[in-house]
Order: sequence, then C-alpha cells, then structure tokens
Amino acid sequence: MISNKLPAALQNFADQEKRINELAELIWNYHLMHHQLQKADCIFALGCHDEGVALRSADLFNENWAEWLVISGGVVFDGNALAIEKKITEAKYFREIAIDKGVPKEKIIIENKATNTGENFQFTDELLTQLGHQFQKFIVVQKPYMERRTYATGMAQWKNKQLILTSENISFQDYLNKGIPKDRIINTMTGDLQRIKLYPSRGFQVYQEIPPNVWEAYEELVAYGFDKRLVKDM
Repeated sequence: MISNKLPAALQNFADQEKRINELAELIWNYHLMHHQLQKADCIFALGCHDEGVALRSADLFNENWAEWLVISGGVVFDGNALAIEKKITEAKYFREIAIDKGVPKEKIIIENKATNTGENFQFTDELLTQLGHQFQKFIVVQKPYMERRTYATGMAQWKNKQLILTSENISFQDYLNKGIPKDRIINTMTGDLQRIKLYPSRGFQVYQEIPPNVWEAYEELVAYGFDKRLVKDM
C-alpha cells in the first residue's frame, strides 16, 4: 500500500505555503478600498506590469463612467517581451490596449514620464493643466493590491480632488494564476503596507489606519523573507 503522507520536509513546506497565502490574502483584502463607482470627469489608469489595469480602464470608459481616459507611466512595460525590446512605456502600451478595446484615440491622454506613484499624480496634474483640463473627479484604476497606497498618495497631492479607486475584480487566489510571480506580488504588498505606515509623517501620503492583525501579518511575511521592496531607513 502506498502511503498518502508526505515526507516531513514537504509537509512543512506545504504548511508554510498555506500560511504565507493566508497572510498575503489578509493584506490583499486590506489594500482594497471597496469604493462605489460614480460618474467622473475622467478615468485615470496608472501604468504597471499588469495588463488588467488597462483592460479595466477601457471597460469603464466603454461603460460611460467618464468621457476621458488618462494613462500615466513612463517606465518600460515589462509584462511583454516585445514591449521590453522596443522600450515601449507603460502609458503607450496601455493606450494600444485601450484602442483595441474600442476607446477613441482622441479621448485618450497619455503622461509618458512618471516612474513612480507620486510622479503619476504630479506629472499628470501638470499635463492636464497645460492642456486646459480642470478635472475634479477621477476614477483611478490600479492593481488590486495597490489601491490603498495609490489612494493615500493621490489624496496627499490632489487634496481638492475626488478619487474613486477601483481595480480588476479578481480574488487573490485567481490573481496568482495570472502568471505574475507570487514573490513579486507579496513583496510589493509588504512594501506598500510599510509605506502606508511610514509615508504620512513624510508628507507623501495621507494617513490610513492599519488594523493590528494586518500589521502582524506584515511582520510575519517579512520574517518569511518578503522584504525585497521595504524602505530600509524606517
């Protein structure tokens, strides 16, 4: 008879992976803002490695939630080998996805210089001012696990504007099946959670309360080695 029991080392690995997933899902859920969609002046997509942001933004435009789509991102899109080879920025790559989804070219504005979340807001504000747009209400589209940090950053810079955060409607477990490395996702979540705690005192973000169990999950994940995106001078 073949035993169904795994060797102790594999059992320990399986238990550890289960625990890591539980902790990561807790932080994932905290990062979601659960804002209700409202009609807005424009949809604001933040560039990243995840095409889901572009697809969600295009869908929202096609559902008539806003009359403009603004895309920000000056980093080379690294989710596609051709984009890397041709050095296509996130903004330009997302623009092509939106056009393929039926968004009219003349309704898309791209900001093609930002290299981080703060610059997404800063450079986009400068561009919209140059173009004569006075948008006040934005539907901001981001990866699910970056909603809260994006909101906190945006409200620190755009104090007099209304931001409605949204993202692809997907669970943590389903998101893991998209092919984005799990380590990359969890390292980003822990790094962003640390910044949510650290950055308000530096003026980079508005304050967001962190429940004790969420911070404990962060500390345990860092102990597991998910510390690649942490600010080192905390």
